[in-house]
Amino acid sequence: QVQLVESGGGLVQAGGSLRLSCAASGRTFSLYAAGWFRQGPGKEREFLAAINRSGGGITYADSVKGRFTISRDNAKNTVSLQMNNLKPEDTAVYYCAAGSYYNIDKAPNNNSWGQGTQVTVSS
Repeated sequence: QVQLVESGGGLVQAGGSLRLSCAASGRTFSLYAAGWFRQGPGKEREFLAAINRSGGGITYADSVKGRFTISRDNAKNTVSLQMNNLKPEDTAVYYCAAGSYYNIDKAPNNNSWGQGTQVTVSS
């Protein structure tokens, strides 16, 4: 019911930064938790971060903790992922999702998903 569109991906050198944005429309986005996932070549989908509907609750995967920051602006219906100190291992298609804060990773089939944006980190 929530439509999501990611933007901000691209090609960066190792150590660089990117900011991804996810624009939501349709169902009131402020009622949903949001998250970011990625899927690298030959890999399974990986959970990165989640933020509850108010923005006061945040969870990060260990692989990105300290480097990535998730935030949201409910007035603009957007969720962002600031990515710093990027590594070649971060190369993947990045997806945003909307769903339940506690089940966004446990029950991903219940989420709304964006189409993804490619992030490539060169060495």
